[in-house]
Amino acid sequence: MVNIILTAVPFFLLFIAVEVASLWFAPDDDEVGYEVRDTVTSLSMGLGSVVVGVGYKAVALVAYAAAWAWTPLRLDTGVWWAWVLILLADDVAYYWYHRAHHEIRILWASHVVHHSSQHYNFSTALRQTWTPFGGLPFWLPLAVLGVPPWAIFLQQSVSLLYQFLLHTERVERLWRPVEWVMNTPSHHRVHHGSNQAYLDRNYGGILIVWDRLFRTFEAEGERVVYGLTKQLRSHNPLVVATHEYLAIWQDVRATGRWGDRVSFLLRGPGWRPG
Repeated sequence: MVNIILTAVPFFLLFIAVEVASLWFAPDDDEVGYEVRDTVTSLSMGLGSVVVGVGYKAVALVAYAAAWAWTPLRLDTGVWWAWVLILLADDVAYYWYHRAHHEIRILWASHVVHHSSQHYNFSTALRQTWTPFGGLPFWLPLAVLGVPPWAIFLQQSVSLLYQFLLHTERVERLWRPVEWVMNTPSHHRVHHGSNQAYLDRNYGGILIVWDRLFRTFEAEGERVVYGLTKQLRSHNPLVVATHEYLAIWQDVRATGRWGDRVSFLLRGPGWRPG
């Protein structure tokens, strides 16, 4: 199967160029816009994630194929409603994958890369992890339920393409019914906010209904401050990729209690003993 994400790279670059041009010709003081070093870092992280992703997808393919071969269930991808089910199943899997990567610190160490920019634009969408190894358990059940591995990868790519379009300040709120059901730039701006009211909100991929259902939804209100609660000042891709792993290692080494060591790995990013 053709790698849709690689095929879409020229379109990513085109959208970035169009967004930069729109900010140049129609600036808005309320929008953060682009900064050269930040954009270069985001593009570097995206390029690195593509390279690492080759190995990860090979492992995932073997796991999905083994699960699909083992299960007696088969989903007929030749009927239209099967793709509705695949979209819904993938989106639920993404919601819990995304939420877990905010609530479990060792997983957050991977995902924090995507939140490390203090800017919010199409290049931010490409700022992806170099350690994408926490996703397998969340999508493996789809293969067990009879979804062919190629269909899992295809729907994951569709979701990533959709989410790329969410990373912009140029689009304000959409028609209310769309905002209620779909993930939109407004909802995803909240997700990238370091404001106290916006922390750990709006995990959805394509649909925002899961956040409404599981009570993690927050509407955009106060101006979003992008980035982390403790902002990362470095633009070095290696630092961006590894800084939270280093912080976890330092915390683990600083305590002599095994219970605390495990908690530093498995509890939330802000957890401290006592």
